[in-house]
Amino acid sequence: MHPILTIAVKAARRAGNIITRASQDVGALKIQSKTYNDFVTEVDRAAEREIIETLRDAYPDHGFIGEESGTSNLESDNIWIIDPLDGTTNFLHGFPQYCISIALQQNGVLTQAVVYDPNRNDLFTATRGRGAYLNDKRIRVTSRPKLQDSIIGTGFPFRDFQHLDTYLAMFKDMIKKTAGLRRPGSAALDLAYVAAGWYDGFWEIGLSKWDIAAGALLVQEAGGIVGDFEGNDSWLETGNIVAGNPKVFSQMLQTLAPHLTDALRSKIAEKIVHTDTAEQTDTEE
Repeated sequence: MHPILTIAVKAARRAGNIITRASQDVGALKIQSKTYNDFVTEVDRAAEREIIETLRDAYPDHGFIGEESGTSNLESDNIWIIDPLDGTTNFLHGFPQYCISIALQQNGVLTQAVVYDPNRNDLFTATRGRGAYLNDKRIRVTSRPKLQDSIIGTGFPFRDFQHLDTYLAMFKDMIKKTAGLRRPGSAALDLAYVAAGWYDGFWEIGLSKWDIAAGALLVQEAGGIVGDFEGNDSWLETGNIVAGNPKVFSQMLQTLAPHLTDALRSKIAEKIVHTDTAEQTDTEE
C-alpha cells in the first residue's frame, strides 16, 4: 500500500470508530439542519476533525476540502477531499448504509482514495496506476456488455429540486432499459460498488466533490469509466456524474442524452470554458 494511502486509511478507521460508537445511541446526538433535508450532527464534525488531524500530523503542508469544515490551504499542490459521513440521513435513521470518503488530489489529479464502510468493515482503496482494492483484494468492474442486463445505482434529488423533472425522465428511461435500479443513499458507496462489480453503473445529478472524488478514482482504477452527462471530464466540478464498465457507460450516456436540458448543458459548458481559460493562462505565464 502506498505510504500516503496508509495514512488515509488510518484516518478513515479512526473516524469509523467515532461513528460506530455514536450509532449505538443516535437519539442522544445533537442534530442541525444545514439546508432543507441536509443534516449535520456532532458526529460528522468529530469524525472530520479526526480525519484532518490525522492527515495534518503527517502532512502539515497539505490543503483540505471538507464537507463540514470548508476549505484550507488551497494553494497547496496536495488537497484532501473529505466526506466524514456520506449518508448522514441513513445514519440518523439507523439504516446501515453510510461511509467515510477520503481522496487526495495532487496538482489537480486524483491520486489516492479511501471509502470505508464501518458497518461491514469494508475498506475500498485505490492509488492511481496501482488498481483498486476491497480489503486488500483486487477488484474490477463488471464485464457485462448490455445495459438491459445491468443493475444501475442512482440517487434521488433530496435538497435541490430544480432538475427533478429531468431526473424523473432519466429514471423512467433507465427503469425500462435496465435489469433494475438501486438507491441506497450514499454516493461514495454506490461508486465503490461499481468498482467492486456489484453495480454495473451509476449516475446522479449535482453531487459535491466530497461525495464522488474517492469513489470515482476507485471506478477508474477498477477498469471503469467516469464522465459527466456528455462523457467529458467536468464531473468533479459539476457534480453530474456517470460511471460504469466501458460498454455500459456508453449505453448510459445514450439513454441520458435525450433528457439533457439547457440548464445541465450550460453547467457542463461553464466548467469546460473555465478549464480552457485556466489552461491558456498557465501556458501564457
